[in-house]
Amino acid sequence: MIDDLELAFDERGEKGQHRRGGARDPNRKGKGGRGKTVVALLLTFVLLGVLGGGVWYGFDRVQGLFGAPDYEGTGTEQVMIEVKDGDFLADVGNTLLAAGVVKSGKAFVDAADKNAAAKGLQPGFYQVRKQMSAEAALALLLDAKSKVTNKITIPEGRTAKQVYKILSETTKIPVKDFEAAGKDPLKLGVPDYWFKRSEDKKVAPSIEGFLFPDTYDLPPNATAEGILKEMVQGFLTVAGQIKFTDVVQEKRGGITPYEALVVASLAQAEAGNPDDLGKVARVAYNRLFKPNGEVPCECFEMDVTVNYWLEVQGKATKTSDQMTQAEMDDPKNPYNRKLKGFIPTPINNPGKLAMQGAMDPPPGDWYFFVAIDKQGHSAFAETYNEQLRNEEKSRQAGIIS
Repeated sequence: MIDDLELAFDERGEKGQHRRGGARDPNRKGKGGRGKTVVALLLTFVLLGVLGGGVWYGFDRVQGLFGAPDYEGTGTEQVMIEVKDGDFLADVGNTLLAAGVVKSGKAFVDAADKNAAAKGLQPGFYQVRKQMSAEAALALLLDAKSKVTNKITIPEGRTAKQVYKILSETTKIPVKDFEAAGKDPLKLGVPDYWFKRSEDKKVAPSIEGFLFPDTYDLPPNATAEGILKEMVQGFLTVAGQIKFTDVVQEKRGGITPYEALVVASLAQAEAGNPDDLGKVARVAYNRLFKPNGEVPCECFEMDVTVNYWLEVQGKATKTSDQMTQAEMDDPKNPYNRKLKGFIPTPINNPGKLAMQGAMDPPPGDWYFFVAIDKQGHSAFAETYNEQLRNEEKSRQAGIIS
């Protein structure tokens, strides 16, 4: 809109010259041309002020019609500005102008037009300086050292408690702030339709499972709630990209996406190698929905669920060899290994591959598995006798004792 106004203003000037042949009427004593210029200028002030959101913005643009004012030099004190995702160069110029960095937005756009690298300007926060020349400001924005980065990587399979600790160590935001924000997953953006169970059990909404593991570039003024919202949005974006809910409803008929997310978390915790994520998910489904004489309980029977309960209670987790029979089969544990059906919530925050494995696992009649090499690959078995043979291979490889 602003560019159109500039063009219209120029066209009117050119047409006027054509009609008058560039000559002035000596009897008018110069009043007409100058008067019209003043009137046109005032009208442009008003129009640009309304459309641009303020007189000062309009003033900057009008100045641009007669040459773009610019500072000289590399500036004074530091100031931080944000280039937002989707910003045009003109938007960046306006941001710099509002922060007192450049003298006019048009000067920045003009400088950017002369520099092909300006098209690669990335969103983020930047340390710049007030009263810089537009060219110097652009150079600073294109310098990677000027970008304020606070990157943090959340690995796959971390529990919410572990995620809070990682975030706190990087951002210095207290863990308790993340815990408080995480108590209301709906407020953080998790749609309520996620908390549905096929067996009509009541679901207490939990953030577990929805803090998507990824690398995030956090803003300098990040809050606990804002960070968790971004992670939830990351989950929803990936779930949408892989059509998680649609595929689960189509291929895993009878269970809900939330229950498939539970299985994804189990696979993420148990599989030592990405190649096995889908197979572990298949084991989980077989144990629940295709029980046989060797697995009669229609339950997961995975030690990782016991460890999750220990962690939630603030207790130390244990290896399978360290767990007592009482701990493994504690009837008071809602994540009991022999609990019939799905456990209450996911037990960690699975990544994309684990989610894909849970929504569409490979076919197989496996009920058992054990790691057999240093790379974390597992051997899968249909019978317990076959499992025992695989366990012996694991011992020989030094994986289990």
